[in-house]
Amino acid sequence: MYFVRTAGERDLERIRAVLVESFHATYDRFYGEPKVDELIAHLFSPAALKARLAKKNAEFVVADSGKDIGAVGYAAMSADLAKTAILHLLYVRPALQRQGIGRDMFAELETCFPDAEIMRLEVEPKNEDAIGFYSRLGFIEAGRNENVGPGQSGIATLVLEKHLPAH
Repeated sequence: MYFVRTAGERDLERIRAVLVESFHATYDRFYGEPKVDELIAHLFSPAALKARLAKKNAEFVVADSGKDIGAVGYAAMSADLAKTAILHLLYVRPALQRQGIGRDMFAELETCFPDAEIMRLEVEPKNEDAIGFYSRLGFIEAGRNENVGPGQSGIATLVLEKHLPAH
């Protein structure tokens, strides 16, 4: 059984392990292992994860069994879009997917931003599993970005949004 809780600095090494495993399982087939390694080095360096943990108007959560961390979630209020929270990370270890952990993580994150009216995220357009998951949570397509990632790496994303219930 996994319980969702706020992440702490002592979790960062285990968080990184979940993200590395999940990122490779998800994206190697789309971009190849070397490109995924490059993205991981940029996005999930210890310094980058520590900065996310310290960010104001953000929430970093983990699914913890007491023995291991099975999932990671991170969202923050947008600096550019009014009343919009951005879901930056929601990754469940591949062996633990389809057990409701991702749904529980999202349920926690969507309640963390009382001023937000919209939750927004970006997803790989070919990642049908993720798109299906987010659709079941109530997200709809809101646009596309054609050139995102470190150094404007040419990675395209599908933008999804969900209107949040009033708090």
